[in-house]
Amino acid sequence: MGFGWTKHGDGKHLAPGEVVRPDERLTWPRMVGFGAQHVVAMFGATFVFPLVMGLDPNVAIMMSGVATILFLLMVKGKVPSYLGTSASFVGGVLAIRALFGGDTAGVDAIVTGAILVAGLVLALAGLAVHLLGVQIIHRIFPPVVTGAVVMLIGFGLAYVVADVYWPQDQWMALVTMLVTFVVVVAFKGFVGRVGILVGLVVGYVLSWAADRVLGQVPAYSDGALNIPAHFRVDLGKVADAPWVGLPDFHLPDFRASAVLLVLPALIALIAENIGHVKAVGEMTRTDVDPYVGRAIAADGVATVVTSAVGGSPTTTYAENIGVMAATKVYSTAAYYIAGVIAILFGLSPKFGALVSATPSGVLGGVTVILYGMIGLLGAKIWIENRVDFADPVNMVPIGAGVILAIGPVKHLISGDFRLEGIALGTIVVVGGYHLLRAIAGRPGPVPAGREATGGEATG
Repeated sequence: MGFGWTKHGDGKHLAPGEVVRPDERLTWPRMVGFGAQHVVAMFGATFVFPLVMGLDPNVAIMMSGVATILFLLMVKGKVPSYLGTSASFVGGVLAIRALFGGDTAGVDAIVTGAILVAGLVLALAGLAVHLLGVQIIHRIFPPVVTGAVVMLIGFGLAYVVADVYWPQDQWMALVTMLVTFVVVVAFKGFVGRVGILVGLVVGYVLSWAADRVLGQVPAYSDGALNIPAHFRVDLGKVADAPWVGLPDFHLPDFRASAVLLVLPALIALIAENIGHVKAVGEMTRTDVDPYVGRAIAADGVATVVTSAVGGSPTTTYAENIGVMAATKVYSTAAYYIAGVIAILFGLSPKFGALVSATPSGVLGGVTVILYGMIGLLGAKIWIENRVDFADPVNMVPIGAGVILAIGPVKHLISGDFRLEGIALGTIVVVGGYHLLRAIAGRPGPVPAGREATGGEATG
């Protein structure tokens, strides 16, 4: 589809039960409003996760707009979606920083180089799905494996909350977490869906006020951690940043050992894209399954493009599905508009500096929820697919892989290379599951829609 959308009815109203389909639109002022809603919906996670990964949130916001427009073009406008920052890479990125020396410009380049290669692999996987059919994914990554990988990606980040963010300002982390709890549950509709963003903003403001009323956070030491006294919010860079200008782009640097640490995230991204396409098909009452491969490939290409200039990895966003479900407006015109708005946001370095000044304690209160929710999505996959954990072929490798990720357990391969945490756990889950199936003499996992045997869930 090009850029010609058919006006739905009078362009102003929807009758009960009607929806605005992807190739339709309402009046342009209304579409601008819907586009702005999509920007707000994606905003929280799209700038929180770059902060967590040590990447520039301004670049992430700007390039998410570029990625969204690229995605829409590649799926021919059939799958309305916003591509925001992926949470699945956080564990791998933090492992890269630990391996190569922390939060420096050189390590930033290694991080984005690893993400770029992962994007290429994802694009190739999408091409394979497009040519061979989605059943190839169900055979290699059945629900028991996909759920486990999603779970270990979330729970494998527990150490980041415990060792990095929470100790920086324990009480503000606790307050931010509780505020987010209340907003997510007490407020229905749109406010509840952006509860993470609301909690972060409230925590940010409270941290700024606490600096002026209470002074610095006291020094903290427990033997392993030694954190000096510090102010919660540093706005020095905000004052120096210009209102308009390009964000801080950088070129990638490629290291094979770094690439291996982020590849496990691709399993989660493939699952996310398949789920997104199916959800869109159900909501729009159209068969978009033929576009699953295109969607996966488009996400991979978008990740390549964004990481090539220092941006974050991308994925289709469930937050924006929520907006579509609430408004019944599935027009891709709203997503093109959202992409343009995000690009304009990225052209304000002052805005990016303000986001980058988010206090670590506030990030602790927010990420403890985000990581937990990611982990429990893995359990949701198991439940929905009725995975049988009485079967040791399912239980043994999955349990071992999750524990290796949560540890995080480190396994030294050579003097300068090791597998640890999420990467190690993913290898054990995928390799162990298929090895035990072969030992037990089981046939391959059954593709979606067919009867499963031997305790394996349908896909």
